[in-house]
Amino acid sequence: MPGFKGQETYSIDNKGRVNIPAKMRKAISPEANDTFILTRGSDKCIVAYPMDEWRKYEERFANLNQYDEKDRYFLRMILSWSEEVEIDGQQRVSIPKRHLEFAGIEGKTTIVGMMDRIEFWNPEEFEKYLQEYNEPYEQVAASVMK
Repeated sequence: MPGFKGQETYSIDNKGRVNIPAKMRKAISPEANDTFILTRGSDKCIVAYPMDEWRKYEERFANLNQYDEKDRYFLRMILSWSEEVEIDGQQRVSIPKRHLEFAGIEGKTTIVGMMDRIEFWNPEEFEKYLQEYNEPYEQVAASVMK
């Protein structure tokens, strides 16, 4: 499993292309074949799953109940927003315009490693998210890491 971690802020060009940080590229498994699935995040960000990790999620999606309204809604949302992208020769991925608009990304993006995936945020939105979370980090850490 890749171990994406850390945070970098990079420029994004007018065609939606952004470099993947070198330390994150090193965490991409050969099985991913330099290919990602981009989709909208649960927060106001874009999520990039390496192809091998995405396949694991697809297995979980296949087990959802097609007759359950919430399951269908979730599948429609995540799959309708899903786009396959490859890292180009200059170590960039192209993020579709509608994804950039959803996340409010223009000019710069904060790239966050999240273990099995990478997130792309509007830098100001990411800082706001961290600063305005409804509990102090210490309390969240104590609760999550019991």
